[in-house]
Amino acid sequence: MLRSKTFLKKTRAGGVVKIVREHYLRDDIGCGAPACSACGGPHAGPALEPQPRDQASSLCPWPHYLLPDTNVLLHQADYKCLEAGDLGLCGLQIATPRQLIDVLEDPAIRNVIVLQTVLQEVRNRSAPIYKRIRDVTNNQEKHFYTFTNEHHKETYIEQEQGENANDRNDRAIRVAAKWYNEHLRQTPAEPQLQVVLITNDRKNKEKAAAEGIPAFTCEEYVKSLTANPELIDRLACLSDETNEIESGKIIFSEHLPLSKLQQGIKSGSYLQGTFRASRENYLEATVWIHGDKEDEKEILIQGLKHLNRAIHEDIVAVELLPKSQWVAPSSVVLHDEGQNEDDVEKDEERELLLKTAVSEKMLRPTGRVVGIIKRNWRPYCGMLSKSDIKESRRHLFTPADKRIPRIRIETRQASALEGRRIIVAIDGWPRKGHFVKNLGDVGEKETETEVLLLEHDVPHQPFSQAVLSFLPKMPWSITAEDMRNREDLRHLCVCSVDPPGCTDIDDALHCRELGNGNVEVGVHIADVSHFIRPGNALDQESARRGTTVYLCEKRIDMVPELLSSNLCSLRSNVDRASLTYAEAQMRIDSTAMNDDITTSLRGLNKLAKILKKGRIEKGKIRFHMDSETHDPIDLQTKELRETNSMVEEFMLLANISVAKKIHEEFSEHALLRKHPAPPPSNYEVLVKAAKSKNLEIKTDTAKSLADSLDRAESPEFPYLNTLLRILATRCMMQAVYFCSGMDNDFHHYGLASPIYTHFTSPIRRYADIIVHRLLAVAIGADCTYPELTDKHKLSDICKNLNFRHKMAQYAQRASVAFHTQLFFKSKGIVSEEAYILFVRKNAIVVLIPKYGLEGTVFFEEKDKPKPRLVYDDEIPSLRIEGTVFHVFDKVKVKITLDSSNLQHQKIRMALVEPQIPGINTPPDVSDMDLNGPGGKKRKLEK
Repeated sequence: MLRSKTFLKKTRAGGVVKIVREHYLRDDIGCGAPACSACGGPHAGPALEPQPRDQASSLCPWPHYLLPDTNVLLHQADYKCLEAGDLGLCGLQIATPRQLIDVLEDPAIRNVIVLQTVLQEVRNRSAPIYKRIRDVTNNQEKHFYTFTNEHHKETYIEQEQGENANDRNDRAIRVAAKWYNEHLRQTPAEPQLQVVLITNDRKNKEKAAAEGIPAFTCEEYVKSLTANPELIDRLACLSDETNEIESGKIIFSEHLPLSKLQQGIKSGSYLQGTFRASRENYLEATVWIHGDKEDEKEILIQGLKHLNRAIHEDIVAVELLPKSQWVAPSSVVLHDEGQNEDDVEKDEERELLLKTAVSEKMLRPTGRVVGIIKRNWRPYCGMLSKSDIKESRRHLFTPADKRIPRIRIETRQASALEGRRIIVAIDGWPRKGHFVKNLGDVGEKETETEVLLLEHDVPHQPFSQAVLSFLPKMPWSITAEDMRNREDLRHLCVCSVDPPGCTDIDDALHCRELGNGNVEVGVHIADVSHFIRPGNALDQESARRGTTVYLCEKRIDMVPELLSSNLCSLRSNVDRASLTYAEAQMRIDSTAMNDDITTSLRGLNKLAKILKKGRIEKGKIRFHMDSETHDPIDLQTKELRETNSMVEEFMLLANISVAKKIHEEFSEHALLRKHPAPPPSNYEVLVKAAKSKNLEIKTDTAKSLADSLDRAESPEFPYLNTLLRILATRCMMQAVYFCSGMDNDFHHYGLASPIYTHFTSPIRRYADIIVHRLLAVAIGADCTYPELTDKHKLSDICKNLNFRHKMAQYAQRASVAFHTQLFFKSKGIVSEEAYILFVRKNAIVVLIPKYGLEGTVFFEEKDKPKPRLVYDDEIPSLRIEGTVFHVFDKVKVKITLDSSNLQHQKIRMALVEPQIPGINTPPDVSDMDLNGPGGKKRKLEK
């Protein structure tokens, strides 16, 4: 049967077009029940069980399948507003959400029918939840069945006149549920199978009951599963109005409704942006304002009332305060470590520490949050803080990310979950949530690695069969057709130079003299795009992951291992030459070695020095570069050889050359990488620090900065230049991918290059795969496809890549931090020399060169007399009881692992030298308080 669907679509140019699509209805779509003879018996792929017996429900004890509607999967919330007088007290709406997706993923829940109507709605409104549903429906052990009701002639319905889309979809769900129950009556099964509708929509439930459809709310059904009481913990928490207002004190101002926010943003009264909580100060945040490039700016938010219940990454509306109320970013380090999440008076007392006299030029645009446009909550990893009240079901959850406030949850498993990493989802304000998953014991390597991957949103699940199905069949070999379309360079002396133990080697070099006296250099890169074709499941998964993530003891590949470590990697004993940096350096330095590879390496090294000198003269800033991104990074303690620089120079040259080529061919659609010049304000800390040592750093251009850093030497303080360069890296902006047709500024500040891209690491960066495809089209080696020349789609790819690269960097740092803790756990107490990088109002931040370790030395502690601290932002300096600390001063600190807080174990640093009465900690005395009350070590039960 053929129907037509007509709808209107708005174009990018603002016009409206009418679209008519054919809609086919069929009568051969199966119901998914194996016992149903009318549908042809067993089904291929995931199907329902003939007689489901695992859901022992007291409400419906007969065999049944579940059919959820859209709202329970999307965390639908029924908002009940307090009266106006109450809103003035707490200023919030009370959400009573009930979410089923967390319950559906539990092994105890099986035999669920997911309608096409529901899937389409979820896909349009929440990509993460849609993916979770698809994952669970693809798991054959769960017996979930996707029923395409929109193409079944007996379940498809037209939208009626005056009926909105939501009501039409609710009706379609009821029609499908009713059809299932009538259809299953034809099966010979005894007792009779039924389909139960799960909905949180009161009206939908009432209509279902009137039509004879068994229907329950998510909460009603889950509580009826007497054999699985633990599932109740996974229900979204119900807000309790009686506990919302604990005093008559006004804490927060009311969030404005969305309609007023939209009007205010349109008129310019309010600004829309992304809320980013501070890692160092829980009472401070910034809001990155959305808009055109020239309008982008940050608004500073300080104080509990101005933060107004926004949570990290929320999209918020802010009101800019008058200039007389602008403040400067705080120099105080404040961590929310209390156990009482409602201790507002303590928070207000701490807010007074934020206020300090500063020069007018230090003031920043300051605002307050007036409303939440979109909550960007996600499941959070952390630990349970068990209530001291015996038999209590209400407990506090402390997220691993300190930017996220503590969350109240109800659970009957508190004793079992104590001392373990768990996942909790937020349901509504005031910070109520529900238990989702138990990850394992805190401190275990596998558990902590899982936590840091989840917290930084790193896709790390095994590649699906759909993805693996697009890999070449083994054994694979180059075909005759491949040879006809490619140039064979195997006669050249080509060699790779990489770190020891590297298995994903995708680049190699050659160098040879030509007959005319010139020198030819070849940069050889694996053709990963040959194996990953546009649009298939392998390509989509690679695009989603964006980059390979390197942890201390683990690598999360962007592409399956068959490609990353085999077909696209230069492997030993497979007719390929591979050297480590040290081996290559040994050949270059050895007078006894003069073979082809060694001669080639010496030629490459000589040319690399010339290239590097030329780039430095153009203004390239001499930082250590990230081997993957070629972005500036902090200097590290590991030894770097000439061969490291040699490889880097030719990779940079290849990237620049390819960038020029693809931009010539695709001026509007080239994927490029830029490094914006930092604003002058970023350099203030660097300029002030250098001035304190009687040095001048010029920052008007990259060349002047590079020259200033080169001149900033001190014979009596050799490490000073290294410290200055470390500070300089902190002033830099983040390098980003972008589409050439969406931006006019191509310049890469750190490399002093007018144009740049990434081409040389396609095994571990998806950006390089796109660049390979562009280059292949540019040189006539491959054909184009629509998405490659759609600058809006390319821009979306760039946004995802920028996010994935940033999260990969954070995950890598978290992995290093965790393994640093393990190192000092076995090391015990250590005292080492350190240099001050920053001075704060109540602390100093130091760097320990021996370990490349950075940490904070606090001068104010709980339950101890507060020393007299005088902070000077201009110099900058911190005076403590007569002793003055400046940036770059040498100190001696004691390093210990503080295990008193299992959730946030951390490296603690205490001052040993210089001696300050009442401040110093003896270097040879263990800190008994680090292991909890009474000086006893806290041990976890295994």
